[in-house]
Amino acid sequence: FRRNPALVWDWYAYRRELISAVSPNPAHQALVTLEARYPEFTLITQNIDDLHRQAGSRQVIELHGNIQRVCCFDCGKPAVEWETETEKPPHCRYCGGLLRPDVVWFGEALPRHALEDALQAAQTCQAFFSIGTSGVVEPAASLPYVAKQRGALVVEINLEPTPISAIADYAFHGRAGEVLPALVAAL
Repeated sequence: FRRNPALVWDWYAYRRELISAVSPNPAHQALVTLEARYPEFTLITQNIDDLHRQAGSRQVIELHGNIQRVCCFDCGKPAVEWETETEKPPHCRYCGGLLRPDVVWFGEALPRHALEDALQAAQTCQAFFSIGTSGVVEPAASLPYVAKQRGALVVEINLEPTPISAIADYAFHGRAGEVLPALVAAL
């Protein structure tokens, strides 16, 4: 980003454009149904595409940020509005620093509040669903283990087995958009 901020800004603008053409799938909708049934439901995601919120999920912890938001590279303050045509990237109205996508880049720490909230949710849940993840990217990969150690039921939904499969009480292998809606309908 520091070497070529305009290139990075344009690349993320292109990604936002691609994402705008995508809609939430049946798995996203099934998670909204779970949240409506269980008020204590919390959704922890590593996805940055904002599809969970677009589907209607409200209790969302975004571990890796959200591509639809921007923040200042220098002071970290979020930017609600920014000029897209005049400068690439635009400048922060608070400190004058460059704005950047509010996503976690390789080598950066996860947002502390998001990680703390996710850990709290894993420690206190009765059931933990691990859906569509490799189960190897830390620290998120540890969350199902934390939940299991605290007595939660662990359910995995993934195309193929992962390290989480070994501790899952139930492991379903298939597309989340097919498996999760069927599972939620059966509850």
